[in-house]
Amino acid sequence: MPLMLAKAGEENSIKKIGGKAETRQFLETLGFVPGSHVTVVAEISGNVIVSVRESRVAISREMAAKIMI
Repeated sequence: MPLMLAKAGEENSIKKIGGKAETRQFLETLGFVPGSHVTVVAEISGNVIVSVRESRVAISREMAAKIMI
């Protein structure tokens, strides 16, 4: 299931990162790596605010669709 479909406040584990190599590398630098835990904090105007590795990050809905949980 893509991260964009997760409910706010629900902790999930990242299974796989999709997309082009540049996109995967960008998400990895933000802390989105398989096996790490991620929690959706809020969804605002199509963007998703998530908590990953004890930091909060805002990503677009398209990026969230590439992160499988």
